[in-house]
Amino acid sequence: MAPLLGNCPCLSGEKYGACCGRFHSGAAEAPTAEQLMRARYSAFVVLDADYLMRTWHPETRPAELDLDPDLQWRRLDIMSTARGGPLDTEGTVEFKAHFRCGGDRGVHHETSRFVRVDRRWCYVDAVAVEFG
Repeated sequence: MAPLLGNCPCLSGEKYGACCGRFHSGAAEAPTAEQLMRARYSAFVVLDADYLMRTWHPETRPAELDLDPDLQWRRLDIMSTARGGPLDTEGTVEFKAHFRCGGDRGVHHETSRFVRVDRRWCYVDAVAVEFG
């Protein structure tokens, strides 16, 4: 995976290396559930399956993960967050991720659940998912 030199795919307005890239490289850990969710979205964009697996809770993590290079993630909208701050141990993030695959466009709408394990945020599962 070649490093991105432009803006971060999570649309924070920051450069990739100063935003999600530092989490992907292991130089830093996401301090909040929302930042982990943004970093995981960006990992889908840049096809970083290793980061996705590393940040998946060990009890719900799949044995392997194959990312589809034809699926283009275009935009991330954070709808809401509940807890998940630097002092919390659990939290949820509701988001919409817009995508394009071939000539089709769609939206993946999910509320994700996160927990802190050994002081690191982990994705547990989706408590609500909708495709449109």
